[in-house]
Amino acid sequence: MERDIYEEDHEAFRDLVKDFVKRYATSEAIERWDAAGEVDRDTMLAAGEAGIIGLSVPEEFGGAGMLQDYRFRSVVNEEVIGAGAGSLAGALGIQDDLAVPYLVHMGTQEQKEKWLPRMATGEILGALAMTDPGAGSDLRGIKTNAKKVDGGYILNGAKTFISSGTTADIVVTFVKTGEGNRPDAFSLLIVEKGMEGFDQGKKLSKMGFHGWDTAELSFSDVFVPEENLISGKEGMGFVQLMMNLPLERLSIAVSAAAATEAALKWTVEYTKDREAFGERIIDFQNTRFKIADMATTVDALWAYVDRGLKLYAAEKLSAEEAAQLKYWATEREWEVLDMGVQLHGGYGYITEYPIARAFLDARVHRIYGGTNEIMRELVGRQIAGKR
Repeated sequence: MERDIYEEDHEAFRDLVKDFVKRYATSEAIERWDAAGEVDRDTMLAAGEAGIIGLSVPEEFGGAGMLQDYRFRSVVNEEVIGAGAGSLAGALGIQDDLAVPYLVHMGTQEQKEKWLPRMATGEILGALAMTDPGAGSDLRGIKTNAKKVDGGYILNGAKTFISSGTTADIVVTFVKTGEGNRPDAFSLLIVEKGMEGFDQGKKLSKMGFHGWDTAELSFSDVFVPEENLISGKEGMGFVQLMMNLPLERLSIAVSAAAATEAALKWTVEYTKDREAFGERIIDFQNTRFKIADMATTVDALWAYVDRGLKLYAAEKLSAEEAAQLKYWATEREWEVLDMGVQLHGGYGYITEYPIARAFLDARVHRIYGGTNEIMRELVGRQIAGKR
């Protein structure tokens, strides 16, 4: 089914992204990232030079100024994920969808001037640290705390499951700055690589996204200057996180849709080339039925995601709608990828094939950004009128 969401500028941008993918998202590069456990800085700098990172950075700071028009980011996800480079897509997404928006929407002028120009080029990479070892979806249960002192804060605690945690130069960190678990007890601090007591040490071994680093971070009496307090206002952290969650969840839904489309493409190609009992696999009725189901799911998913993109551009995408979109998209992604693996037979289990890597990568989509169970709870509460 033809999509009608893109305009001429988006398609022109797609050509630029395709050229970047052809040059940098090669099978050799994917193997290199997997072996290193991270996307190398040269690739991120090349993305900056090509203009496919920093899309959400305002033009006055050297970016493309496309924060509200997420269609450009959707194009990046489609092309990069379509090339089997899920780890690169994830690293680019952390920069543009999680780290940059906090500075653009909530940062002080000094914070924007200090970091955004070099984030637009890939020279500075960012990350977002919300999850404590003992508090994931329950953000108000975090223990990581920052005590006010002259000129700043003394930060202690730990974070885990932090995407781009070892490669990040700055980490937007969710901390307790008050007593209890009221929303105004939390703040966001920008912690910089190299600050004394800040350890980005342990890179976690994951089921998927092998070429994209995920880390445990620790803070031991880290002095963070008060100018690194997001917005310059204490007690706004919880509200600030809630403001950006619709974008985070939209980004996951877009990635899920891009992965389902890629899975369909790979599966059609494989079943056309592979033979069994003297026939192409795609010529068996069961295969055609399964592929028909996959194709229909892909079309339905993109229609839903495209609606979300339009709502976000119009600043009308609510938190509950983003939650619906995130959990429904990632559930459909899992179904389509599982079907694609099955139709690949034994080769679908071999990580040399992109369908296997995408299958492993997709599993976390139903967990991060808020588990799908939490998403259902948010939607259910809204329907029941129990906000």
